[in-house]
Amino acid sequence: MTHDDTALDSAIDPISGANIGLRMPSLLLPAPEVPLASWSVIACDQHTSQPEYWQETARLVGDKPSTLHLVLPEAHLGDGDRDAAVAAINRRMAAYVDSGVLVRQPPGFMLVERFSGRGTARRGLVAALDLECFDYRAGAKTLIRSTEGTDAGRLPARIAVRRDATLETSHILVLLDDPLGTVIEPLFERQRGRPAYDFELMQGGGRVRGWHLRGEDDIAGIAPALAGLRRDEPPLLYAMGDGNHSFAAARAVWEALKAQGAGADHPGRYALVELVNVFDEALHFAPIHRLLSGIDAQRLLAAMADHFKGSGWRHEAIVDVQRWQSAAAEPQSGHCIPYLAGSEGGPEFGVISIAKPQLGLAAASLQQFIDRFIAAEPADRAPQVDFIHGDETLRQLANAPGKVGFLLPPMNKHDLFRTVARDGATPRKTFSLGEAHEKRYYLECRRIRP
Repeated sequence: MTHDDTALDSAIDPISGANIGLRMPSLLLPAPEVPLASWSVIACDQHTSQPEYWQETARLVGDKPSTLHLVLPEAHLGDGDRDAAVAAINRRMAAYVDSGVLVRQPPGFMLVERFSGRGTARRGLVAALDLECFDYRAGAKTLIRSTEGTDAGRLPARIAVRRDATLETSHILVLLDDPLGTVIEPLFERQRGRPAYDFELMQGGGRVRGWHLRGEDDIAGIAPALAGLRRDEPPLLYAMGDGNHSFAAARAVWEALKAQGAGADHPGRYALVELVNVFDEALHFAPIHRLLSGIDAQRLLAAMADHFKGSGWRHEAIVDVQRWQSAAAEPQSGHCIPYLAGSEGGPEFGVISIAKPQLGLAAASLQQFIDRFIAAEPADRAPQVDFIHGDETLRQLANAPGKVGFLLPPMNKHDLFRTVARDGATPRKTFSLGEAHEKRYYLECRRIRP
């Protein structure tokens, strides 16, 4: 573990000799006069079916410096000229550095505490991880692993933003399997002094505060503690939580930089993340629901019956909304997936049961069907699919003619590392680290060009 501005022995812990893929970043933080509440905005892949959220974000930001101008929200991917938007992002990054909006800090980690309404704060550590230790392809056994399938179609926009960028700002959360709390938790037991930032996040995001750790006493135990979490062979030390596609895009850009002759000490070899212990009490695994638009519900149900023929497929209409809401969490030998179909006469509730599924997770069974259904449809008739955080949000969005929403059950977070080590990545969008408002907000920046 070394600093951003030193030679590349940084991936090696000098105490144990173990590869921990870690780098101490030189962060850039907003200057004291920059309002942090408008500077910090939520992850770009949130509220994709709620353009009004991003319209309100733009209103709150106004003409103030903001990470809104450094990212490309997925809700806007279909709007206007993407190349022009990326060029504007690159210009804004350079302007923020040149004008003093962002101030470079001494090399160090950021210890983060996030209050989002769960009673206790989620705790994390902002660091840089080595992209050489990551491979998102199926079956990869790298130190850093994807926890969900990677959709190659979601990479180009992220690659376009990072390819010529001066800076990165990150919404990526990476998980540690640390049941004894040896890495992050001891850092909170020390006297930390005044935080580097402490403020309320916009649009119901809660409160966040962070302490810049750069003294030897503060950081001495991090590397050996991480090395102690290397288990099995090949070891799995870091599991992607949120931001899998952003991390995969960073890896793709690094491969291109290497091909152009970038040296091993190039800052683009690393990506900024927040490390979080999967055993953190405030870390909640929420399901990610499916919303299909532009589809007749009865035709979709008929296609599902055919797809799951021989698997004990059953369909039941439900009038009791409370029963519908609790159905996914009821003990089952197979899968139970509540759905909501919008219609002119009001919402229609029902439950799909699959008694003998071929796949272990309900999200996997449903996504396999959706993918095959869409692939078989003519391009002008294929429904649109969106991934929705929150039960109530799904109910609101699906309650319109031509829309069908599927409510998926949560995954046990303590099974994640074991599942990934044994079976590989779960299907894309299987789980979420909390609800939409709990996602990481962009805040810290880091230079990724020499």
